[in-house]
Amino acid sequence: MQIGVNVPNFAPGTDPDVLRRWAQTVEGLGFDLLMVSDHIAVTPDVAAQYPAPFYEPFTTLSWLAGVTHRVRLGTTVLIVPYRHPLLTARMAANLQRLSGGRLVLGVGVGWARQEFEALGVPFRRRGALTDAHLRAMSDAWRDTADYDTPAIPIWVGGNSDAGIRRATLHGDAWHPLRMTPGWLAEAAGRLKATADELGRPVPALAPRIALRQTREPVTAADRLAGVGTIDQIVADLDQLRLLGAETVVLDPFNGDLTEIRHPERAWRTLAAVAAHHNSQEDR
Repeated sequence: MQIGVNVPNFAPGTDPDVLRRWAQTVEGLGFDLLMVSDHIAVTPDVAAQYPAPFYEPFTTLSWLAGVTHRVRLGTTVLIVPYRHPLLTARMAANLQRLSGGRLVLGVGVGWARQEFEALGVPFRRRGALTDAHLRAMSDAWRDTADYDTPAIPIWVGGNSDAGIRRATLHGDAWHPLRMTPGWLAEAAGRLKATADELGRPVPALAPRIALRQTREPVTAADRLAGVGTIDQIVADLDQLRLLGAETVVLDPFNGDLTEIRHPERAWRTLAAVAAHHNSQEDR
């Protein structure tokens, strides 16, 4: 099982130097994947959770590709309806070539109603637009001669039944976001049932979980996977391995904007996770 990290690419305190240090820390610790998030218009509903500056993902990943060597680069998640599908296909294909085939394109339908309005995209049609855009992107990569690029893995986000169905129809992997351990065990069964119903292969499982280390065990029934002592965190990763997850993405942002300015705590937790993961891989 591979492990990735969702690097905060937003909020005061985030600048090119911090992004570079994040990328070099993630790669230096031996993680397999570095991902960033997506917003274009930082409208009030977006800013309430992810304030400016917000670094656009394709631009940011292109730059980070030049300061890293091995780690894969991805989006968690690119809001598909925000961009014309041929523009997205072109930027993704170019980034895949420029990075040496390291791109993972995590995609989703989006949630920020005011941002949709600012971009002139109908919020209520976001699901249908996402499906249509994904088909158009796939057609462009397949049929256009100058898209001479390695295949780009598509991870489809969304925890709902619609997200599971979309992942089965359009994705290489299902990419649910921030959940309890028990919920994911049940949802993995729904993923297989949906694939069987549609007569499609079961997508790979590639969840994004929280990452927040505590001194004392967290015993609440609604504890998110990845939250708790280091023993709880590694136990969650072990459970995901047993569920068949091919990749797990760790998300160190838990809503505390002050931590954006001081990423060292998250880096210490990542170092502990990396040490455990490497010991598992050596067995």
